[in-house]
Amino acid sequence: MKIVGITACVAGIAHTYIAREKLIKAAEKAGHAIHLETQGTIGTEYELTGEQIAEADLVVLAVDIKIKGKERFAGKKMIEVPTEVAIHSSNALLKKLEEIAKK
Repeated sequence: MKIVGITACVAGIAHTYIAREKLIKAAEKAGHAIHLETQGTIGTEYELTGEQIAEADLVVLAVDIKIKGKERFAGKKMIEVPTEVAIHSSNALLKKLEEIAKK
């Protein structure tokens, strides 16, 4: 499965990057390809390409704030959760993503 998404927390520092790291580790462990953009205090990093988005089976938004560019994912299967879920339950979240992708 190919996954893309965005992580962003209120402060735009720690949780943004921890959520990204946890989701990447969980996805790779499960054998999935994943690309995650961060939107934080220093701006957007790891910006998703149009090709990555087009090829994605699913979008995960681990966000606590309003993000920029959400319209890029129109028509894609998507799940939005707080960064805390991505940090503390990344493996369970990946299972949920797999279920959504099968629908």
